[in-house]
Amino acid sequence: MTDAVNLTLPEAQALAYRTLLANNTAAASARATAAALVAAEADGQKGHGLSRIPSYVAQTRTGKVDGHAVARVEKVAAAAVRIDAGLGFAYPAIDLAIEELAALAPTTGVAMAAVHRSHHFGQAGAHAERLAERGLVAMVYGNAPKAMAFWGGTTPMLGTNPVAFAAPTGVGEPLVIDLALSKVARGKVMAAQKAGTDIPPDWALDADGNPTTDPTAAMAGSMLPIGAAKGAALVMMVEILAAALTGSHFGFEASSLFDGDGDPPDLGQVVLAIDPAISSNGRFLERMSTFMAALESEPGVRAPGSSRLQNRAAAARDGVFIPAPLHQEITALCPAD
Repeated sequence: MTDAVNLTLPEAQALAYRTLLANNTAAASARATAAALVAAEADGQKGHGLSRIPSYVAQTRTGKVDGHAVARVEKVAAAAVRIDAGLGFAYPAIDLAIEELAALAPTTGVAMAAVHRSHHFGQAGAHAERLAERGLVAMVYGNAPKAMAFWGGTTPMLGTNPVAFAAPTGVGEPLVIDLALSKVARGKVMAAQKAGTDIPPDWALDADGNPTTDPTAAMAGSMLPIGAAKGAALVMMVEILAAALTGSHFGFEASSLFDGDGDPPDLGQVVLAIDPAISSNGRFLERMSTFMAALESEPGVRAPGSSRLQNRAAAARDGVFIPAPLHQEITALCPAD
């Protein structure tokens, strides 16, 4: 791969960790954040991967993100916890949410974690998948700073607002469905900008409302929703679930995740976990096995999210490749030992 730097997964992890640690971030937060970024890179989700490091560092340097925040949990009901991310990175708070829900759901049947005072939380599907690996059905909702207009409008007001679902299958890896409600995650546009490549013309509009293939113009404009008006309605649903339900900022109130300017974005995430054995009277895995067999029986059909498994295997074998300019930018932020 030309103009790219090849890193093994441990090398990528060490680079991300050292860079964050050198830029006003505590070891525990740097470790959790680096792990999430490298996992996204390995899964092929480069918009949530190492391309985020320069903007993260810009924010820890100004205090827009508190790199020393410690996530804290409050049990607010028998089946609900409220987790304060402390205006720090989201990943330690999400890690805490997963542990709390994994303990609660087998007792309560359904459990919810409401994460507030949070930040960019990367791959929603990866968080859901971790609960599915523990035998739970999971749903994850999160909001983001304004990037899309209300349907019929022209001014960006709502985030790209990812939603994810994961379930154990009983026959292999969990089924994971992860999608931003824009045509693509905004991070993919940022990754294209970092790599100096064009984007497809149906991803975004420029500031004048025209389709664009220029990622820089797209970042200054607005993303397009999936499914036209129906997709825009789903964006609103997730905005309310992630922001209003957690007491967090709406997208039009949140500051950018891509620079160090302004106040903390104060975003929200909701994670739901369901113990399927309780609701199905023990039949869930048998039913899922039947479902997966039907899904895989037709030639040309593949399970959503399955490409992550091939990407992970390739990354474990060959490492990850990142654009040389991005690698140079990251290493410049991380003084040599």
